[in-house]
Amino acid sequence: MAEILALVAAFFFALAATLQQKGALGMGEVSLGSPKSFVNLAKQTWWLAGTVALLCGYAFQAVALANGRLAVIQPLLVTTIVFALPLGYFLTNQAVNRREVLGAGVVVAGLVIFTAVGDAADGNDNAPANEWAIAVLGFGAVAAALIVLGNKGSLVRKAGLYGACAGVLYGLSASLCKPTVEILGDDGIGAVLTSWEAYAFAVAGILAFVVQQVSLATGKLAASVAAVSVCNPLVSIVIGTVLLDERLAEPTWHKVVAYCGLGVALFGAIVISVATEGEKEPKTGPTPAPAPAT
Repeated sequence: MAEILALVAAFFFALAATLQQKGALGMGEVSLGSPKSFVNLAKQTWWLAGTVALLCGYAFQAVALANGRLAVIQPLLVTTIVFALPLGYFLTNQAVNRREVLGAGVVVAGLVIFTAVGDAADGNDNAPANEWAIAVLGFGAVAAALIVLGNKGSLVRKAGLYGACAGVLYGLSASLCKPTVEILGDDGIGAVLTSWEAYAFAVAGILAFVVQQVSLATGKLAASVAAVSVCNPLVSIVIGTVLLDERLAEPTWHKVVAYCGLGVALFGAIVISVATEGEKEPKTGPTPAPAPAT
């Protein structure tokens, strides 16, 4: 059931990204340095509809994490890019080429293998605060570096690197969602309001949301969503295995086949991210002067 809920969450995340992009198209640049651009976004009906879809995705994801293991649930969110391709085609007239379709097929095949043999063993619901601090600072530094790199280059590069930053932050937020949900179930809302995990979860999620809007506003849906879909589960797997001691169940060959399947799925998402129509962007530069009449 947790796996099914994760797939439903992935669909809502894809729908949210597509609708938010639809709301952002034609508005001009959305920038972290321009708060007004985000205010203008919030006035767009399609963008608001996408935000509602995003909240639905969060709800399904939270329930899935409460009933499953981080290192198993989060990889299923790679299917977000599979759902995003047809949604982008029908809702925002995104071009979908053969390599993207092939990449989507690879993602599905890899995840079928992963879910078929990747049974989760027991793990921990939380980790010591000092270990969380190292994880937060480390992944925070990675996210900051991606922002800096994303400010240079083409729109596809910006969409991909800002999307990767959002994916890192979403993965961190999802990882912190796990202990937050456990605290809520064990001790109630009062304990949640006094836990640092809940506030760190909220801050990481809000920052991811803001950064993703800049990525989506570039108009390059596949590059943006594919980058999020790759980085989100990777961060969650690292935290799940290192901090929460989550492992796939025995026998050993199950682990090998499952992780190979996950690798195939992530490769498919990367194929999609580099198969976008970036080469179709018009080249900038001086226009050559017309030849003199003879």
